[in-house]
Amino acid sequence: MAKAKPKQTTELAAGGSALEFRKTNEAIGLRVSEGRLSLLSRKTFNLMVYHAQKLGVPGQNAPIDTPVAQKYFWIPLTDLARDAAYDSKDTELLKKSVQELQDIRIYMEDEKQWTSERLVSSVKIVNSAGLKRRGGRVWFGFAFPPEVANLVMSPGAYTKLSIYYQTMLRSGASLALYEICRRFATNPSRLSSREKWEWWYGALSGNPVTEGLPQYKYFKRDVLKTSIAEINAVTDIEVELIEHKQGRKVVDLQFRIRLNEQPALDLPAPPLIDAAVIERLMQLGIAQEEATAIFVSHDDATLRATLELVEERVRSVKAPPLDSPAAYFKSALRNRYATPRDVARKTLASAGAAGSAGSADEVVPAAERGPTLRERYASKRAREATDYFNEIDPQQRDQLMLEYEPEAPRVIATALRRNGLHSKVAQTGFFAWLATRLWGEVSDKDLLAFAESEL
Repeated sequence: MAKAKPKQTTELAAGGSALEFRKTNEAIGLRVSEGRLSLLSRKTFNLMVYHAQKLGVPGQNAPIDTPVAQKYFWIPLTDLARDAAYDSKDTELLKKSVQELQDIRIYMEDEKQWTSERLVSSVKIVNSAGLKRRGGRVWFGFAFPPEVANLVMSPGAYTKLSIYYQTMLRSGASLALYEICRRFATNPSRLSSREKWEWWYGALSGNPVTEGLPQYKYFKRDVLKTSIAEINAVTDIEVELIEHKQGRKVVDLQFRIRLNEQPALDLPAPPLIDAAVIERLMQLGIAQEEATAIFVSHDDATLRATLELVEERVRSVKAPPLDSPAAYFKSALRNRYATPRDVARKTLASAGAAGSAGSADEVVPAAERGPTLRERYASKRAREATDYFNEIDPQQRDQLMLEYEPEAPRVIATALRRNGLHSKVAQTGFFAWLATRLWGEVSDKDLLAFAESEL
């Protein structure tokens, strides 16, 4: 009798752990066709897989005695949230996150078939004492659609992953890249598959494949570098980016992976849903429902870096008060007031990595940073000042240049006397000065109005 073909696995370097689960390789690097895979939805799905495999069959621990309840996997809500203080208000946060999961449609394709399916088919939250009451035990029930259920409970080729490491990662892209690289960590080549950079963007961002693509340099700056830094800081692997080029153009990406032999640090995992962050958003004047939507749709490091920046601005006694801290925060988040370096530092600080400031400087070199909102606005004002200068009569122009020269830095003043405004450095300095003379210093209101005009 022929022997059964053994299942292909990617084992962990250390021994087995009660916090490990088997994730089918088909579910690693998923391409989303509808909805959005955020950090929260990725973590929630992985926890569902972990608990489903631990339970083995649906129906166990069902808090209500109905035939339908027997089709669900049931776990205490605190097991999912990792927060013993989970109350009715926090239940509302969880509802938002699982609704996001149900909105996600993914597709899987192999040599024989193509499948499009929801990631999770149904979710229930049950409290026998009443959903709005603080008493009683709250249960979380979930069910997978047929194809996904089969992949969860009977994976063929799979990778063993650790819940511990996934809880330490603070961005959706970091978690997605970690899973992909962990799959290839024990391959003899220690190399991931080689794919088009556009494929990597879809797999890491969690955005629908129908959405437009950023320029590669921004994908590398905003996603790849911070994700690599975080993975290397807190997980059991180290990854290195390999770029394959055609001429000067980056076409394909690949990653070199090295296993870390050191054991996991005995650190508490951060909560799946951080009610404290929601509360801080609400203190800015953002309604709870909108604050929840912001929380589940943005990476943790970006959100925290921006929130910290805005809170510092609100507390500042040197700047005029903000008319709307909520509007300022939304604009700051949308327009990247927090620089990639700020985000990288927050990522490594959240991970508890030593020397995070130095590491962050290596992650995002200043030369690779795109123009900030303030820099874009300054450039716009300089162009408008140039237009104004060209429209006035020659005598007024000469008077302005004479007025500027004593205030100009020595290098600019020398260039101005030698070559006039034909000098690039003189142009830059003069028109920046003229813009300030005409319209005053840049205010937060100016930046907010400019940010809204860019939408």
